[in-house]
Amino acid sequence: MRILILGAGKTGKLVSDVATERGHSVYVLDAKENKEAAALTFPFVTGFDVVIDFTTPEAVVQNMRACLAAGAKMVIGTTGWYDKLPDMRGLAERKQAGLLYGTNYSIGVQVMVQLATKMGELLKDAGYTFSIDETHHVSKLDAPSGTALTLAKAVKTASGASDVPIEAHREGDATGTHVLVAQGSSDKIILTHESFSRRGFAEGAVRAAEWLSTRTGCFDFQDVYTQI
Repeated sequence: MRILILGAGKTGKLVSDVATERGHSVYVLDAKENKEAAALTFPFVTGFDVVIDFTTPEAVVQNMRACLAAGAKMVIGTTGWYDKLPDMRGLAERKQAGLLYGTNYSIGVQVMVQLATKMGELLKDAGYTFSIDETHHVSKLDAPSGTALTLAKAVKTASGASDVPIEAHREGDATGTHVLVAQGSSDKIILTHESFSRRGFAEGAVRAAEWLSTRTGCFDFQDVYTQI
């Protein structure tokens, strides 16, 4: 496949490496080359099979508007833009484009979300309170992380909890740690996912691009990761 990667940060570069290893042709466009999505013209975008975005919350919406309007298939690894999701879903459907988004492309994190849901179900009405602690690198712009918000939503939906407080930390080059705590009167349950490398995110994103390349519509990685 021909893959366009938007964002030349650490994760974007790793996505490029993984895609190349898997036999794809890759073009990386950094922010300086694509101010306000100016580089994403119709002829340019249609030259690629899939677009993968690991940019910023500010840039990603403009990138999506340009690419989806051209009928592109897009995998979005950027978070912090979900208030615009209904608009982007509608655009993808009107243009028969493909949009796959996710707060985290790690398979391990997706399993953690499922376990968090089960924890919430089993502890419902059992007197437990829930909280989340997450740590990422200092350059991560959104806090709390999209993954932490996903975990909190899963627990609240399953348990009926009115609130799941999140404490966010930004330290050094931390890859990402999420800790879900269920605190009872006589015991405590802790569910932890610790990432050692961004490679898990990159591999998930590339595999998602391969999956999306033959599909149109709007998909949440959480719903389709077992197929990828």
